[in-house]
Amino acid sequence: MLEDALFHYFQYKSFRPGQKEVIQSLLAGYDTLAVLPTGTGKSLCYQLTAYLMEGTVVIITPLISLMEDQLLALQKAGIKQAAIINSQLTLAERKYVFQRLNSYKFLFLSPEMLLQPEVLQHFKQLKISLLVVDEAHCISQWGIDFRPEYRNLSYAKKQLQNPLTLALTATATTVVKKEIGDLLLGAKQQSFCYSVDRPNISLTVIKTQDKFTELKKYLSANSKAGLIYCATRKKVEELYYQLKNMFSVGYYHGGVDSSQRKILQDQFINNKLQFLICTNAFGMGVDKPDIRQVIHYDLPDSLENYLQEIGRSGRDGYPSDAILFYQKNDENIHYFMQQQAIEERELFSFRIAQKQEKQMSELQQKWLKQSHRTGLATFLQQLIKNEQNKEQKLQVMLAYIHCSSCRRRFILSYFDEALVDVPHNCCDFHGYSPSLKKVTERKQTVELKSWQSILLKMF
Repeated sequence: MLEDALFHYFQYKSFRPGQKEVIQSLLAGYDTLAVLPTGTGKSLCYQLTAYLMEGTVVIITPLISLMEDQLLALQKAGIKQAAIINSQLTLAERKYVFQRLNSYKFLFLSPEMLLQPEVLQHFKQLKISLLVVDEAHCISQWGIDFRPEYRNLSYAKKQLQNPLTLALTATATTVVKKEIGDLLLGAKQQSFCYSVDRPNISLTVIKTQDKFTELKKYLSANSKAGLIYCATRKKVEELYYQLKNMFSVGYYHGGVDSSQRKILQDQFINNKLQFLICTNAFGMGVDKPDIRQVIHYDLPDSLENYLQEIGRSGRDGYPSDAILFYQKNDENIHYFMQQQAIEERELFSFRIAQKQEKQMSELQQKWLKQSHRTGLATFLQQLIKNEQNKEQKLQVMLAYIHCSSCRRRFILSYFDEALVDVPHNCCDFHGYSPSLKKVTERKQTVELKSWQSILLKMF
């Protein structure tokens, strides 16, 4: 029985919803799409499958930080046959890994790394039991955040003799699910799509003319761990310097040195920092089940990203808060980014017409390579279509902000689901508001600690 294997390898007595069905599908030889809510144990789907099959599991992930998180989780579980292949490896380290490829049970790498000819050549010699594409919704992202290699994974899969494939994501609309199936999965495929709803997370939007004052008020009244999301690196650092003398905070974004990011992440996980101010570079794969609040200081650019980010709270199943602060014109940062994408595309078209390929930016070079695969006209049409999609998604996000009905129902409707039962503390439409304690109460609790308990903690 699968439950016996689950207990043997992970000491769990039962599966979470969706896990068993996904594993059974893979063991039966079906390429599988699994849409499981954030925090419901997607990694276990491929980890347990790996133990029940011979060969190596290759896991494609979009971020180095996510690879490191997943590798660390395996190491904590006592699994040593795992490695990362990324740009941070030296030539000697990469050679070492390649010479021992067949000794690894789990290999983590980005789509860009997998598609390098040298890497593909080495992987062709591997017995791959399972190809896992994590954060599979990335295949539908274009524009400034374009990852063409995600869309080219079908080429890599063919080069590797079409191994059994698992596509994992937490959020996907009907259109994105079809795109994943068409691009990544073979003719023999199954899908297991569970509700995006997380009933233990309460939804609140706070409209204000002074976000910073409202944020301070909320932070002062809450003593549990939380994430504060901002739209840009600049805003992350700005907010950090405004709050660092008042609260136990750190900041995290893709521009922070990787060793420093690791330290900050460990401090947050071990409750040495109460709040972490971050961009969306933080969160995927982070193993902290007791995050009690996810705060959006800036407006997310889509409901999909919003749901991914708030899903990082309450993974232990206990009540948690998703709070979005909105100030008039917050959406302007996204209009600015959309305009940048349009100008980048227009400059790309101009440089192609003028045969100025050498003057292209790194992003435009990626576009050029992808246009050779699809045809220039088709590729440009897709970029324009994506610009329109981004605008539509931002309008949906604004509609969520200003909706005058149940917020949970609004989200579920967007993902073609219906709200059957309204959970306790559902959202602000149903009268819920995040609990606010007096600041003096929190300070008093700290002051009442005995000197004996303080010394015991120190020594």
